[in-house]
Amino acid sequence: MAASHTKLLNLIATVLLAGTAITCISLGRWQLSRAQERQQIAADIERGRSGVAVDLNANPTEEQLQPWRPAQAEGVWQPQFNLLLDNRNLDGKPGLWLATPLLLSDGSAVLILRGWFARPIGADISPVIPTASGPHKITGELALRVPRLFELWGARDRSESSLPVDWPRSEVTKQSIAHSQDMSTLPRLQNIDLNDLSKRLGLKFLPVVVMQKDENNDGLKRVWPTPSIDSDKNMGYAMQWFGFAAIAVIAWLGFAWRIWRRKKNP
Repeated sequence: MAASHTKLLNLIATVLLAGTAITCISLGRWQLSRAQERQQIAADIERGRSGVAVDLNANPTEEQLQPWRPAQAEGVWQPQFNLLLDNRNLDGKPGLWLATPLLLSDGSAVLILRGWFARPIGADISPVIPTASGPHKITGELALRVPRLFELWGARDRSESSLPVDWPRSEVTKQSIAHSQDMSTLPRLQNIDLNDLSKRLGLKFLPVVVMQKDENNDGLKRVWPTPSIDSDKNMGYAMQWFGFAAIAVIAWLGFAWRIWRRKKNP
């Protein structure tokens, strides 16, 4: 009876050590794949930023509209369609992004992320953004879409527009905002989908957005988020997991050797 109990314990210990080694090796390989992904992202960012600036007024091809590539455009702001993206933090401070369509000379439009400002608290006043009339030139970096904020209600139907049902209001005209616009009156969203925006406004948007970089002394900060590309951290984690796997394998071998010795010399 005692011998059977010992055999069972030996079997359980052997299986646990083997399972631990396999699990640690799998986690190490996963960390290596994450490191490779981040290295690829870093390479894509470097390749995009080192490219020649794309002129969005010159009918760019799909191949030219690559993320992180510098871009420039000239058009007329459509401030009656201003939107705010909520819950965008900068340096630990809660804030919002201002997004405005820019109407190009060929009738198409491009959505411009114009910058960040701190969320007004208490008696703080939202910045009042001047609305320049006539053609306006901007420079920035391309993104394939507006960077999304994780929605806690993630089960929400993706086909459902997050745009306010009554927006844009018919009484809001270009004339009413010819000089400036109070940011506190603008609709706030978690995310913007270009297809939804195009259908609602009747504008043909380019399949990219521009994160504006040039400074206009308008009170907005233009510091845009970038993906984490710290692959060294993942490499370090991978080495740790492989180290744990090596310990488990050594322990398994030592345990198996002891069992073999006992069987050989009962």
